[in-house]
Amino acid sequence: MERTLVNLFLASVSRYADNPMMFEKHGDTFEATTYSRAHELVRLTAAGLMSLGLKHGDRVTLFAEGRNDWVFSELGVLFCGAINVPLSIKLKEPSELEFRISHSGSRFVIVSVSQLGKILEIKANLSQVEKVIVLDETDISDPDLISLESLRQRGALYLQEHLEEYTARLESVKESDPANICYTSGTTADPKGIVLTHRNYTANVDQGRAYYHVPEEYRSLLILPWDHSFAHTCGIYTLMKSGAGMAAIEIGKTPIETTKNIGKNIKEIQPHFLLSVPALSDSFKRTIERGIAAKGKAAEGLFKAGLAVAYAYHGDGFRDGRWQGCRLLKPLYSLFDTILFSKIRREFGGRLMFFVGGGALLDIKYQKFFAAIGIPVYQGYGLTEAAPVISANHPGRQKMGTSGPVVPDLEVKIIDDMGNLLPHGERGEIVVRGENVMHSYWKNPEATAKTLQEGWLYTGDMGYLDEDGFLMVLGRFKSLLISNDGEKYSPEGIEESLIGSCPYISQIMLHNNQSPYTTALIVPDKGAVLAKLKEMRLSPHDDAGQKAVIGLFSDALTHYRRDPHVKKTFPGKWIPSTFALLGEEFTEGNRMINSTMKMVRWRISRHYQTRIEFMYTPEGKDPDNARNRTIAGRMG
Repeated sequence: MERTLVNLFLASVSRYADNPMMFEKHGDTFEATTYSRAHELVRLTAAGLMSLGLKHGDRVTLFAEGRNDWVFSELGVLFCGAINVPLSIKLKEPSELEFRISHSGSRFVIVSVSQLGKILEIKANLSQVEKVIVLDETDISDPDLISLESLRQRGALYLQEHLEEYTARLESVKESDPANICYTSGTTADPKGIVLTHRNYTANVDQGRAYYHVPEEYRSLLILPWDHSFAHTCGIYTLMKSGAGMAAIEIGKTPIETTKNIGKNIKEIQPHFLLSVPALSDSFKRTIERGIAAKGKAAEGLFKAGLAVAYAYHGDGFRDGRWQGCRLLKPLYSLFDTILFSKIRREFGGRLMFFVGGGALLDIKYQKFFAAIGIPVYQGYGLTEAAPVISANHPGRQKMGTSGPVVPDLEVKIIDDMGNLLPHGERGEIVVRGENVMHSYWKNPEATAKTLQEGWLYTGDMGYLDEDGFLMVLGRFKSLLISNDGEKYSPEGIEESLIGSCPYISQIMLHNNQSPYTTALIVPDKGAVLAKLKEMRLSPHDDAGQKAVIGLFSDALTHYRRDPHVKKTFPGKWIPSTFALLGEEFTEGNRMINSTMKMVRWRISRHYQTRIEFMYTPEGKDPDNARNRTIAGRMG
């Protein structure tokens, strides 16, 4: 049998027909949709698309929030042998949206009503788009618009008259057929369309499930964007193959309202695991700490004591199944777990057993924090070009601070600039080969030839394999900084580590382009800074308060530089010698953060070029300068 996403779904429908597959909020409650009912809706969607003339290999853009019909629409497209082009709803620039739809050659666009305005704004320029299928009812009168409900009604008629054609099309889908075209963020050039086949996805689902046991009774709230390969593979299709359930976040009237629904929805769904990225882990950690602080000094002191015991008890977690913690502390840890940590877990629904961490590497201090409260974050590494999982820590085999062992049935090697294989422990480019590696970049043979060579995917990431076979990812080669002696180094691990060690840093970007020392652009966490000033009985509006603000960051960098663990990990010249405080966050709105929540370094550097240059002057090298004072004074 062809190992397609279509057959993956149909096998689960056959095996888990009455299991709840989807959970979606309607009114005050989450309502479940079973696998058998989901199949009916997918079938009608696919038949409706065939009635519109969708052919094998055609492209369809899907532009909507995570919801039941997101999954049903993608499967409907795949049932037709067509290719789904999932796009991020965070795309705001009309040109960015237009490029992806036009470049993919999409014949149809499936869109939620909340995103419809963006499509209508550029519709006149999308000559190849024949119909816009709206997931919700709308009052807009346009002959090119059709509701999903109307499409399914057409599908019901099509099945009555063309059942043989429908069945033949369904059976024609091959595992080598493209399933998705996933576009990169395009921060340095036009975005590339990553072509992932059905087998790329099903292979990676199998690779991930070899590390994570997901029983059919499991469920998860899919918080991360569904168009991203991480949530797509590790969430939607992993849960689907297991006969488990997935839930969508309750959509609010605004993005902020939707974000605020996450905590409430977690309690309602009671997930068994969650997918996370560093920004989400940081948000959860800060929420927990604020909740403890609100209970008073006694509760805060008890919590810190409990963490100290938990850190000593857990140690570095597990390594090859050998306990690295301190067994003598088990009774005391169990006491803290009963009276404290178990209550924190109830805020996550009471059944949450672990997070699967992706995106950038989560600082080890965060990993120790979540392990301490009994909800470990199992850090992994991957790229969309690998569908995406390449390595992952997992229950029973974890080493905090790494990206885990390589998944089964995937070859990984570390090579130098000349393509020579490097031994364990030596840093070089991470190169991988396996069935999960992408087919190509859509309509981009030059980029394909550069990235794929003899089946090997050249990731562009620097890293190494340690003595136990755990992958350590050090950052993108494109992001490397260069010291004045020509040495290249990745700033990303230092940035994540600094954020984890200093509560006053919200965002940070390091800079060094063959300069005498490393500098940092810092976005302060205003809430944490102002709370500390209040504790010190100071105001940011006067000289003493501004001096204290700058001192918080100067002291944090000094303590960080002297930390024994930091000294073993990063040479002193890589640590920032000075910094510039910024008054504006890096956001998607100012285009300094891309849709995958990563900093657009070249844009930040260009925007703050004068601040960067100032830090290399005698006045700017001293952090207690007029420009930093000005930013500190604006925090009140």
